[in-house]
Amino acid sequence: MLEIKNLTVGYGAIAALHEISLSVPAGGIVTLIGANGAGKTTALKTISGLLKPRGGEIIYEGKDIAGLPPHRIVKLGISHVPEGRMIFANLTVMENLQMGAYLQKDRSAVRRELEHVFAAFPRLQEREKQIAGTLSGGEQQMLAIGRALMSRPKLLMLDEPSLGLAPLLVTTIFKKIVEINRQQGITILLVEQNANLALEISGFGYVLETGRVSVAGDSATLRQNPQVKNAYLGGV
Repeated sequence: MLEIKNLTVGYGAIAALHEISLSVPAGGIVTLIGANGAGKTTALKTISGLLKPRGGEIIYEGKDIAGLPPHRIVKLGISHVPEGRMIFANLTVMENLQMGAYLQKDRSAVRRELEHVFAAFPRLQEREKQIAGTLSGGEQQMLAIGRALMSRPKLLMLDEPSLGLAPLLVTTIFKKIVEINRQQGITILLVEQNANLALEISGFGYVLETGRVSVAGDSATLRQNPQVKNAYLGGV
């Protein structure tokens, strides 16, 4: 579904990604792991059109989308749940979800997507009239994912969904990510510092180090890789 070839991205004179290549198969879960500043968020922002690459290709369903504006990329079927959730804090839960469907003209389709979101996250239905900024951290993460699902994505990109959440909520969120992938058939590209969990639910993984892919392989193999274990899995 997605193939990145020799992607280079920079901030001013500083290169954040150095000719990285990776692929995401349709229906799969692929994870990017690495330390802070490794380039994981930069990669997602570039795919979603928030950053323009200096070189390389981003091939989505056979077409190069590098440099397209974000709204065009959303329309093609790519949704991005940003680090820090970035919900509209002053709007209600329902208004946030409706914002996720801003490109949808078919009201019946919007209602169907809303039903899917409420089925995945019943808590959001209970809180639909609540101001989003008053939700707990876990509820805000559910809302951020739900808002992204409202655009009917084929590819869902998640940036640090476990950030700042209690361990029990992290487990809940990750179970929901797996459900979304399996039940709705949505392909997932996951950026996550909790490497253990990320490799547990994904089929394939890439390790980014200082803007380069240092290791890649199926997730089970990466979990046994001594370099990965020592650097990201606590040596276990």
